[in-house]
Amino acid sequence: MTTAFYTHPACKLHEMGADHPESPLRLSTIDDYLITSRIDDLVLHCEAPLATEDELALVHTRGTIARIKEHTPEFGYYPLDGDTLLNPSSWTAARAAAGAAIAATKAVLDGEVENAFCSIRPPGHHATPDEAMGFCLFNNLALAAKHALDVHGLERIAIVDFDVHHGNGTQAVFENDPRVLMVSFFQHPCYPYSGTEFISKNMLNLPVPAYTDGALIRSLVEQHWLPALHAHQPQMIFISAGFDAHREDLIGQLGLVEADYAWITMQIMQIAKQYSFSRVVSCLEGGYNTSALGRSVVAHIKVLAGLD
Repeated sequence: MTTAFYTHPACKLHEMGADHPESPLRLSTIDDYLITSRIDDLVLHCEAPLATEDELALVHTRGTIARIKEHTPEFGYYPLDGDTLLNPSSWTAARAAAGAAIAATKAVLDGEVENAFCSIRPPGHHATPDEAMGFCLFNNLALAAKHALDVHGLERIAIVDFDVHHGNGTQAVFENDPRVLMVSFFQHPCYPYSGTEFISKNMLNLPVPAYTDGALIRSLVEQHWLPALHAHQPQMIFISAGFDAHREDLIGQLGLVEADYAWITMQIMQIAKQYSFSRVVSCLEGGYNTSALGRSVVAHIKVLAGLD
């Protein structure tokens, strides 16, 4: 089973201040853990291209794209909101993150690799078509999914989001689109305080309270996600892989561990094998305790690559 690992050097140049949790150290730690776990040589390393503005426009308005491009500063920071800042490398990094997700999708659909993990930042699942927010500039995963649907012509895809926060941006892109089933769990109440009202039929949101542990999450996946995914029979699966639901990650208060992420990934892979020719693209979202992040990503990639 060939698993591609997509990233780009520019993704480590975007930063939002020394104390910001969404830091370049996240990707460096993932790199280190791949090496120490001895799986670095077992994945296919690919450098992402930069997404074009036309590709970004598959999801985002031209005004949103222009705002990020034009407000990327020559030095210092430009605040888009209280948590989301631009530095001189942000425009390039955002295009690299989006480009990785799109390139991974192309590679999987062209049969070059079976699946892919995109080690990218800034993350994306809070970015709506017309607003960057929540550490996110462009919605990398939504762009990849739109590429599969609108460029490659897939008829049914699934999106799985296991970040501790609701993927409000992804929901905004795909709500009421019958081609897409999105399944997620997330801590509630928690930023961005969405995902519990006025839900369209193709969104299967599972809000859970703080301190929910992995055993309950597994039960919810079995009871709700898996029947819906079997019913939808997706031709490709996209994963918003946020690892901030880990019990060591203080940005949220859920109780997952590496074994839970491996188990969830295995359930997704079984669905993908049955309906999708094992076609999966996973994009990094949250995860801010770097040790927990590195360990969890390794657990996730081992299942993607059939190493466990």
